[in-house]
Amino acid sequence: MIRKDNNPKGIILVLFGMAFFSVQDALIKYVHQDTSLYELYLLRTLVAAMLLLIFLLITKKKIILKTHYPILTPLRVILFFFGFSFFYISLTFMSLAMANALFFSSPFFMSILAKLFLKEKIGIRRWSAIFVGFIGVYIVLNPNFSDFNYFDLAPVACALCYASSMTITKITSEKDNVFSQMLHLYVGASIISIFIFFFTGNGQFNNYSDPTMQFILREWFTNPSYAYPYIVVMGIVAAVSFYCVFSAYSVASPSVVSLFEYSLILWSMIAGYLLFQNIPTIRTFFGVALIIGAGIYIYIREKARDQMIATDTPTR
Repeated sequence: MIRKDNNPKGIILVLFGMAFFSVQDALIKYVHQDTSLYELYLLRTLVAAMLLLIFLLITKKKIILKTHYPILTPLRVILFFFGFSFFYISLTFMSLAMANALFFSSPFFMSILAKLFLKEKIGIRRWSAIFVGFIGVYIVLNPNFSDFNYFDLAPVACALCYASSMTITKITSEKDNVFSQMLHLYVGASIISIFIFFFTGNGQFNNYSDPTMQFILREWFTNPSYAYPYIVVMGIVAAVSFYCVFSAYSVASPSVVSLFEYSLILWSMIAGYLLFQNIPTIRTFFGVALIIGAGIYIYIREKARDQMIATDTPTR
């Protein structure tokens, strides 16, 4: 019996998932001056992993850590880990809406990587959409080339790493199930974070006054009573977000659900205004419109050609 897609339910679930992701991002932006990046990353990951394990035990699903791809899986984990390191770094100096808008350049990179590594055919229409999308990225960034801050490219670097990770996921999903791949991400993130702790955890390299560099290199465990409750909430919110998004993809058509992931930009604008009084400029709105328009067009063309590289896997 063929399962009928429940698109309205999927849309509601993905809208909730994106709303929760915006809450997570807002919490990171709020607490970044009181913790270290990879201390935050480690605790958030452990909380989310614990909740995933509880879910697997309750639903009596097998916990499988073994991978059929001993080279591609670690590469996917590393790309994902450092990709979202770039994104969390961007939240220290960039509005939530701008960071998420630039992150949504990932479908453009996915299409390019699908052409290079998955041998998918990309016609002039999708190449044109990719070009328009990158124009949108340029408009949002509004670079001053005489004094350009390369940290501004952090969300774009996240998008590239994320797109690379998801391209690999297109391959590894053939034999590794979704829960195994999530556990790989959590275990890998924990191992890398602990390694970074032994290298920088004492704050010995934190000789900077810049808040972003302090976030990256700050000594660990300096303010746990204040920061840890927020980080625990981040882990819980992230787990709920993942559950909503994965559920949305399981009950509805991916080509429909994926379009509503762009609601994350709207949620980020609302959270940024309410919590940080960030108001996007007209230029930012125009650039965001180009990014969203190009992304939606790419999804439509992928659906028409049955090449769903950008919609097979949910974000984050």
